[in-house]
This record gives sequence, C-alpha cells and structure tokens, in this order.
Amino acid sequence: MKLYLSSYHLGDQAPQLAAMFHNKKVALISNALDYSTDKNRLEQSIQRELADLQSIGLQPEPLDLRDYFGKSDELKQKLTEFGGVWVRGGNTFVLRKAFKYSGLDTILEKLQSTDFVYAGYSAGACVITPTLKGIHLADDPYAVVERYGEEVLWDGLGFVDYCIAPHYQSGHAESDDIENVVQYFKETGLTYRTLRDGEVIITEFTRE
Repeated sequence: MKLYLSSYHLGDQAPQLAAMFHNKKVALISNALDYSTDKNRLEQSIQRELADLQSIGLQPEPLDLRDYFGKSDELKQKLTEFGGVWVRGGNTFVLRKAFKYSGLDTILEKLQSTDFVYAGYSAGACVITPTLKGIHLADDPYAVVERYGEEVLWDGLGFVDYCIAPHYQSGHAESDDIENVVQYFKETGLTYRTLRDGEVIITEFTRE
C-alpha cells in the first residue's frame, strides 16, 4: 500500500499524490469531523476537499464511514471502486473509532500488498501510527465518548513505525499544542517525525 501523509491539506507534493493513483477515483473520508454539529462548516469542508482533489486530476467521492458501521463486508466491496482514500484532519480519536466501527482498519491492513493508496493529513496521518498517545495533548480524546458513547481507543493502525506530529512550528491553531506533543514523545521515548504544514511523507505500508 502506498502512503501519502501530509501535515495540512494536499501539501507540497500534490503532483506526486495524483501520480500514485492508477485508478483516479478516491474516497473522501471526513469522519474526523464527526464530533462537530456545525453543518455549514462540515459542508464547506467537504466542498474544499473535493475541489482540492479535483484540481490535481483525481475523481473524489465522499464516503461516510457511519453508513458502514457494522457493515464491513459492504465497505470492503465499496472500496473496490476506488484507487485509494483521502482522509482529512479533525479529531484523531473520533476518526480512529470510525475506522473501528466500520471495519476500515482491518480492511486497509489486508490491502498492504496492493497498490491501493492511503492518503490524508493531520488526523488522517496520525491515525495510522502505532499509538495515539501524545496526540491527546492536541486532540480531545473524550470527544469520541461524547459522540459514540464508548471508551477511547489509544492504539493506532501501525502502518508506519513512528508517531507523527503535524502542524509543527507552522503558525497553525494547533502548533502550540504540537510542541507539547513533541515533548511527550521525547519524554516517553516514542519514535516520531515532525511535519510542518506543507511537508509530506511518501512511503509504503509493508509490515512484515
């Protein structure tokens, strides 16, 4: 599986992102914003993401994981229509729970030996790291409890072997919080990489 992990929106390697897709259809996943009740913000966000992806020649289609909670077989079939996913930012803990409830976490793991593309930014990048500990200093882990009424999941998908600190020294609204995240990574001995807004990690998921 090909991985494109951005700090914020498409980042500075957008042409490479487009080139990674053989099938240009991409599923736009916005469930990191499931905690929000601001319908106007949600709609504007989706429209911006669609426009960004279309601007580089991709063919995006919104995919709400809530439609597939408890229906992982249906989601697996739906994903065969796409060359990959674009997972936008928001709350990492809410996103992780949506992955779990829909079965997307397990589906993606089984696609590791394919040319499927996993791409995303901020929460969309953090969710595939080994652990969500540390990112709790930037994202409220209990927003997921308010939204879904169950326990927090602290494990990431582990598609990379390091944590990610997005918006690092970037003037983003969360950049100050990310300084605390980086300090947590240092103090606990977690391997990590920082990403300034605009920066991108391009790699592959090839777990042994």
